[in-house]
Amino acid sequence: MTEAAVAQTRETGAAAGEALGAAVAEQLGGAHPHALLVFASPGQDHGALLGALHERCRPDALVGCSSAGEFTSAGAVTGSTCVVALHAPEMAFTATLAAGLRGGRADVADRLVAGFQGVQATAFRHRSALVLTDALAGFADDLVDRLTLLTGGVYRFFGGGAGDDDRFQRTVVFCGTQVATDAAVALEILSDKPIGVGVRHGWNPGAERLRVTESDGMRLASLNATPAAEVFDAHAERTGQAFDHAQPVPFFLHNVLGVESSEGYRLRVPLAVAEDGALSCAADVPAGSTACIMSTTAADAADAAAWAARAALEQVAGHEPAVALLFDCVATRLRLGQAFDAELEAVRAELAGVPFAGFNTYGQIAQAEGQFNGFHNCTAVVCVIPR
Repeated sequence: MTEAAVAQTRETGAAAGEALGAAVAEQLGGAHPHALLVFASPGQDHGALLGALHERCRPDALVGCSSAGEFTSAGAVTGSTCVVALHAPEMAFTATLAAGLRGGRADVADRLVAGFQGVQATAFRHRSALVLTDALAGFADDLVDRLTLLTGGVYRFFGGGAGDDDRFQRTVVFCGTQVATDAAVALEILSDKPIGVGVRHGWNPGAERLRVTESDGMRLASLNATPAAEVFDAHAERTGQAFDHAQPVPFFLHNVLGVESSEGYRLRVPLAVAEDGALSCAADVPAGSTACIMSTTAADAADAAAWAARAALEQVAGHEPAVALLFDCVATRLRLGQAFDAELEAVRAELAGVPFAGFNTYGQIAQAEGQFNGFHNCTAVVCVIPR
């Protein structure tokens, strides 16, 4: 049976590690964690935090990353650190870190999967992995696709991109006491009970369908053979919105790009406008794809998060939930402001007393049967771990 602990603190460095370690020990009745997940503000002294936390808890596997907003079922506390600890003798965990994303995503995917114990054969019925990546290194969508291919589609992946409080300068991932950039970390979870993964965004497409005529990774040059910024200029004029190329983020938070897929629209958030009219985006925009400019409301975002929580719960039907994880985009928090609390409340209501923790990410990862798969922006991903 799995026991879980959720804790959060605004302490920093070693003091944060001590405080979180003490809370975990109390909630687990002194049992050591088989897995420990850490989501920490970029203002933390990550090395000191991890050193003290590792010394206090002695987890078998520790993974985590820097964040762009942290929260638990008790609420959001920006600039904090939160942890989820699992004492799960009926599960098996393996943590693997691979650096060098910018130089070779294929090699990173190979090394992560090489660390998995359940690829070839396993006595466990279900195989899953939490994946956290330096999204600023780019091509996270390709990394998720490669992981899926290398594992034959039998693993459920969930997680997201590390953050740095909206600075978009440097993000890091953790494995044990190691802190790394330009890297990805994976926590393999092998279990006989299913892990639930729900994913949903609440955005709606505009009427105009657009062809991505030129792009290079996260640089979107043109739509319908027109500089991408000009297309958004025309949209702003039609809808009566202000779009300042020098300070575009307030506009982009309410007007993202949705790339059509067989499962629906995969969201991409523009971040900046170049002099030539190209847009820098938070994730890859494939050339030749069809897209729409999307819109949403605060109520739509809360409904989407609640739907994701319900879907995750349904997948563990017959088993009591022990704890849940929530990953949602930093753009969602920036757009909603205080209304982001309504999204947390919607998830809290669906989980009905099940504790949860998570962070605002630079992109969300979800890969599971019957779900909207891949690397996303502005999308709620909920994972439920059964007791």
